Amino acid sequence: MQRNLTVRLDEATIRKAKIVAAKRSTSVSRLVADEIDRLVRADDAYEQARVEALSDLESGFDLTT
Repeated sequence: MQRNLTVRLDEATIRKAKIVAAKRSTSVSRLVADEIDRLVRADDAYEQARVEALSDLESGFDLTT
């Protein structure tokens, strides 16, 4: 389910965002949504890697050869 989100930005940022969106053949809304999605996925991946690394550290490593 998708919902709307209101964001307040200064005029200069909005003007530049419209230019960026036009260059990418998309809307400012899609540009913002894609970037937020990318940030959330990156944060999720980082958290998963952190949990796995801590688990590895807790279980220890066999350093004998």
